Amino acid sequence: MMLITASAMAQRKTLSATLYKEFRPSVITFTDGHKSRQSLTNVFLKNSTLLFPKGEFTMEANMDNILAVDFEGDRSFVNIENKLAYFVDSYKNNALYCIELFDQEAYERNLKNNVNISNLDLSSINNDIISTTTIDLNNEEDYKLPVFRHFYMKLDGNYVKVHERTLLRMLPKQKRTMMKRIMAMPGFSWQNEESLMQLLKVITD
Repeated sequence: MMLITASAMAQRKTLSATLYKEFRPSVITFTDGHKSRQSLTNVFLKNSTLLFPKGEFTMEANMDNILAVDFEGDRSFVNIENKLAYFVDSYKNNALYCIELFDQEAYERNLKNNVNISNLDLSSINNDIISTTTIDLNNEEDYKLPVFRHFYMKLDGNYVKVHERTLLRMLPKQKRTMMKRIMAMPGFSWQNEESLMQLLKVITD
């Protein structure tokens, strides 16, 4: 599980543990190159994995075998560290991706407060069954889950987590200077897609 730092800001709040309110069709590309169209799929925001129904249950896919998922008419995802990251934008041969995760600690605090959210035990999930009755959370506004965004850049075919120290360490001196200039610009944010695309262009050129 990715750790959420104190500087990370929740981008939105949700009452659902899935990205989409309803399951929708997608095309799954497997690591062996084979593709499969599934009529009902979703993204589990606890760990950004693929969900699909099987009988009366909802199953969590084995992410080791998945290379990419394209939700028809919506987002395209790639597998980064066994999590689904959606495509944000690209520049030349490099690209920006984002992984959305909800705050599990907030969820567990709600359970301890005896709020009737769900009977879903997140700690025990390991490609096991998930009851479809536990996908929707409590409808009270106070118990919406904060969703955090974690950005990655695809640089020369490799995925790099967007972090100041990581990027500065990998860049030559001239590009580090240009990167620091962008970081000093008014409105720059590590959670802002436009800011990160400016960094991507500096790193790429």
